[in-house]
Amino acid sequence: MSRELLRKFIIAAFTATLAVWTASAQTDGTYVGYSPYSVFGIGNLHNQGTSWNRGMGGVGIAARNKRFVNIMNPASVTARDSLSFMADFGLSGKLSLYSDSGKGGYNAALNIDDFVISFPIWKSSAMYLGVTPLSDVGYKISYSEVDEYSVSRTFTSTGNGGLYQVFAGGAVTFWNRLSLGAQFSYNFGAITKTATNVNGDTSYKDFAAGDSLQINNFGAKLALQYEQPVSAKDAITLGVTYAFSTPMTGYHYHFTENGGKSRSRDINYLSDKGVRMGDQFGVGISYRSSDVWMAEFDYTRSSWLGSGLDKVQGFSNNGESYFATSLAQGFRAGFEITPGRNDVRYYLRRCTYRAGAYYEQSYYTVDGAHVDSFGITLGMTLPVFRWYNGISFALDIGRRGLVKGQIGENYFGFNLGLNMFDIWFKKPRYE
Repeated sequence: MSRELLRKFIIAAFTATLAVWTASAQTDGTYVGYSPYSVFGIGNLHNQGTSWNRGMGGVGIAARNKRFVNIMNPASVTARDSLSFMADFGLSGKLSLYSDSGKGGYNAALNIDDFVISFPIWKSSAMYLGVTPLSDVGYKISYSEVDEYSVSRTFTSTGNGGLYQVFAGGAVTFWNRLSLGAQFSYNFGAITKTATNVNGDTSYKDFAAGDSLQINNFGAKLALQYEQPVSAKDAITLGVTYAFSTPMTGYHYHFTENGGKSRSRDINYLSDKGVRMGDQFGVGISYRSSDVWMAEFDYTRSSWLGSGLDKVQGFSNNGESYFATSLAQGFRAGFEITPGRNDVRYYLRRCTYRAGAYYEQSYYTVDGAHVDSFGITLGMTLPVFRWYNGISFALDIGRRGLVKGQIGENYFGFNLGLNMFDIWFKKPRYE
């Protein structure tokens, strides 16, 4: 291995370690996301994929692109130049506006989104490694009341934390058309939920209760892609993925405190409760015309009915609203076009432009109704220097809470990605 190649590997390893360390730090006392709906289950599930995927509505199951790392389908990693090394680093931000019965509020958050590297293994095989958020919990709900004895009470419910995923995937291509891939992951994180009752009269005892969840989980995903040429420049690709339902490990710690004096606690291991992550099946179809444009449609279906989250305190959080796990579904469509990739006169013709739309059904119900969301996305990649290096942007404008009576959440998401590409695995003729 050359000194230059070794130096690059060391830099990549250091950056990956920094990303994992930052992910661990963000699960402790920091809002990695904010939404009143994150009070349920393991919080809001994070939209997977890099800024490239998100600019097209989150599609990627049937996408094969040698210019970007596609972590939506492990089988796509073989779509690459045979000597290439690729990396993607992302940041995401979100501004949310809330409305409920004439009341409103807002919140903004900015976080590290993902880090992934990809490289070939041997001939028609390749792999990738990375870290990305899996879910986020962040909320603060507070209200006050005065009882019949004119004693004021303030009730506050807060939560923070989330789960992250470290993953590795690989694939091999047969007959230049069929690619088979797999991904293995380790999910980890901490979630804390606390409810307090503070009295205005000191003769009354204050009360606090809370749940702390330390979660660990291993996951696995199988995938394939089949590419069928329809002309000299055009091709149709079919993609399929399946992520297994796997058990959670870790523990659930519940505590109560009455007047700062009487305290109790209860610790349970999640493995004894039979709690599981939901599985997910995904299928997609795409049409690509040369290196100019591509369109794709994806469908995902995830069952959390047997996960057991609605039976374990800390996940269920039943109060005035009834929480139950359910079947989640997603519909996504996306499109991208590069007007003139090799244009030497006009820079904007070398840029890639994207658009997409999606509709998602949540993995749980509240009072019998899903908390659905829909949105539109816009994206763009600005080429930088040589090869396929670039800076990608993605905008996500959507709404969550479509059923009458639910809290309306209008959000504006922003994602910035750095796409890095280099030729690493070449052997010089002269040392």
